[in-house]
Amino acid sequence: MPTDAPSAKRIARFIEPFRVAPGSHVTLAEDFDPAFRAGVEKKKDGAELLNEGIELLADYQARLAAQDTTGVVVILQALDAAGKDGTIRHVMSGVNPQGVRVESFKVPSATDLNHDFLRRYQERLPSRGEIGIFNRSHYEEVLVVRVHQENLVRQKLPLETREDHVWKHRYEAINNWERYLVENGFQVVKLFLNLSKEEQRVRFLRRIDLPEHNWKFSAHDVQERRSWDDYQEAFSQMLSHTSTEWAPWHVIPADRKWFARIAAAAVIANALIEVDPQYPTLDEDALRDLQATKIELESEAPQGAAPDPFEQPRAEQEA
Repeated sequence: MPTDAPSAKRIARFIEPFRVAPGSHVTLAEDFDPAFRAGVEKKKDGAELLNEGIELLADYQARLAAQDTTGVVVILQALDAAGKDGTIRHVMSGVNPQGVRVESFKVPSATDLNHDFLRRYQERLPSRGEIGIFNRSHYEEVLVVRVHQENLVRQKLPLETREDHVWKHRYEAINNWERYLVENGFQVVKLFLNLSKEEQRVRFLRRIDLPEHNWKFSAHDVQERRSWDDYQEAFSQMLSHTSTEWAPWHVIPADRKWFARIAAAAVIANALIEVDPQYPTLDEDALRDLQATKIELESEAPQGAAPDPFEQPRAEQEA
């Protein structure tokens, strides 16, 4: 399903309100509304848009895999209950699972803590031709670690590097690393699912009240909620310092899961449209070999069978 120019422009216009302008100073609560719907008022109105986005992603992912020169890294950050897993499941539902890798990053291991903070993320990047999704990512190092700075001690940093300038240095390291990835053929797509405090409260209660959702509930999530204001500041600083021309952030309104999925699909689709992967074309020698093989296979057709059924008129094929 090739994308025409008007469709590409429509997608680009749709996602523009979510983009964090590089160099801008972000105050999350003032600049981005978690309930924003971009004029799509009802879930049923968004179903067709989501299906179009999924179909588009499937087409481009097939081309990306065939071209095998470019990879895509999707960074997905959010607070608890914002819908990261559901977004991944719905948005990537139509793509070939062989071409997509989801990496979930938990608390760093003892081995991880013996190395620099970017090492474990570098090791789990996708290959060329793949889409890799980081469910949480290297940005935990300027979010969770910033809110709970005792983690700096666990990371065994030299004492002189644990001062306030550690965050400035980490922003710079992240920006430089992402630029390195882009320059080496890996598109970096960054999505922050922006959930309101009230909607998070409601979703936590749902996990408690519905038995089939009890397994999702964690007391640790509620503990983290007590640091809401600190996280909002950490997210604001992250967006301000790491939204770059080569890897801008997109803040996805997440109070309505159905809209978050539409928006996420549109941002990822737009990134693939910009990459514009193409199916490889064969040179003249390869085409001659292909025709020779075609003739050989046609000669093996049993009596009564078409030498090449794909050359029959469509009406005969459907008969």
